Amino acid sequence: MSYKNRKSSYTNFILIFVFIKILLNALAISNFGFHRDELLHLALGDHLDWGYKEVPPFIAVLAKLTTILFGSSVFAARIFTTVCSGLIIWLTGKITIELGGKKFAIALACLAILFSPAFIASGYLFQPVVFDQLWWVLTVWLLLRYINTHAVKYLYFIGIVIGLGVLTKYTMLFFAGALILGLTISRQRRLLWNKHVVGAIGVACAIILPNLIWQYSHHWPVFTHMATLQKEQLEYVKLTDFIIQQMLANGVALFVWIVGFFFLIFSFKLRKYQSLAIAYVLISIFLLQMNGKSYYLFGAYPMLFAAGGYGFERWIKSNPSLRAAILVVFTLPNLLVLPTVLPILPLKPTLGFFDYINKHTRFIKFMTVWEDHKHHATTQDYGDMFGWDEVTQKVAYQYGILTPDQRQHTVIYADNYGLAGALHHFGKQYNLPEPVCLSSSFALWAPDKIEAQYVIFINSTRYWNATEVFTPMVENCIQVDSITNPYAVEKGTAILLVKHPKPAFFERYQTKLAKTRAE
Repeated sequence: MSYKNRKSSYTNFILIFVFIKILLNALAISNFGFHRDELLHLALGDHLDWGYKEVPPFIAVLAKLTTILFGSSVFAARIFTTVCSGLIIWLTGKITIELGGKKFAIALACLAILFSPAFIASGYLFQPVVFDQLWWVLTVWLLLRYINTHAVKYLYFIGIVIGLGVLTKYTMLFFAGALILGLTISRQRRLLWNKHVVGAIGVACAIILPNLIWQYSHHWPVFTHMATLQKEQLEYVKLTDFIIQQMLANGVALFVWIVGFFFLIFSFKLRKYQSLAIAYVLISIFLLQMNGKSYYLFGAYPMLFAAGGYGFERWIKSNPSLRAAILVVFTLPNLLVLPTVLPILPLKPTLGFFDYINKHTRFIKFMTVWEDHKHHATTQDYGDMFGWDEVTQKVAYQYGILTPDQRQHTVIYADNYGLAGALHHFGKQYNLPEPVCLSSSFALWAPDKIEAQYVIFINSTRYWNATEVFTPMVENCIQVDSITNPYAVEKGTAILLVKHPKPAFFERYQTKLAKTRAE
């Protein structure tokens, strides 16, 4: 049957799964507070530029639009993320159709991604990862449309999407390269011998160019950021750990994408899409070599879920009971861990759920182990959503009890980007001055020098004790408060009042600022 005559409209059916995804996110959207990374990204929106130290500019543009259109609440911050998560489900269904799948294949593929722990956990916070996944999935769908129709307009659409993808997260470059190499290796390499491929590359480069110029003018911070990640985090990512995480990330849906991978490699029916499986292998090898984090690869799984849905549909052609059983088997077990990756329950029931896990299970008990290698009441991601309003209230109190003259000569200094993001976001309601911070992109707009008689310093004591360091540099340094939320990663973070800093204090600041900006 020709492509044009193939029955390919399952719009309403796919929308069922999109609706379920949006509903799940809506249940969780406001139960906990902002994540530390969300506070950073919202702050970027108030300092629009063509680049930042850790991310390209797309997330900052979305942050600005979010604030203008929806406001500054947690709910508002996660609206675009929720819409994006729904679009990923939609495109997974559309990719399944492009591969030749019908209702059962669509249902299995969409349910696999819908309840995959990897996509649930990464699909509700305001972070670049979910938008990065969207561009990967959209690129695959457009590529399949081009393979099936040979309409060159899809090449230019791919160029636009790759360009936007790079402005979202640089991993898109690796995925695009893997797709091109996959096509080159496969029998579909003739699709690349087209002048419009060059045109599409030109479109992508034009979109990326402003960010490249920004990177050049700022001494290529992307490479410094990657080197820092490699040294402080990725160095400890072992090859076996990466592979195990890929096996566990999607829960029981593992079997769906593995079937999809082998169908793309060996199925005669899917032979013209073989490049997708090759691209998956190539990007996996690259990330293994780079000691990449496990979630860098998540955007490649929807195409494998789609192929897996098609594969199971080919195997089980006329047994409704067996098909229903397959859907349950590859969905229900993932539902059991849902509250550990998505806060669909209020805090108290969530804590009870984790308490039960820690006492009665072994296979997912690791989820409550934080970077300090200790068990906690929740996951570290959840822990990063507590304490931000508390620290702002306590800083505002200390700032408020100063005299008007003292406040005019006071600087608020945050130790890390999460604390600075909280003070930037929540501080507006207390009329606090903008915090000074040399962590992450906050260093880009930090003042060249500070002059103050008083400094309210928020010190994340997990890494160093500012009181000991500052004592020789100031007349007086005392701890006036701390974060006490028992579930916060920042529990114990100290709020210090520094009085009458000496020149050595300001010299230390300028030295650190110069070093940070040069990186």
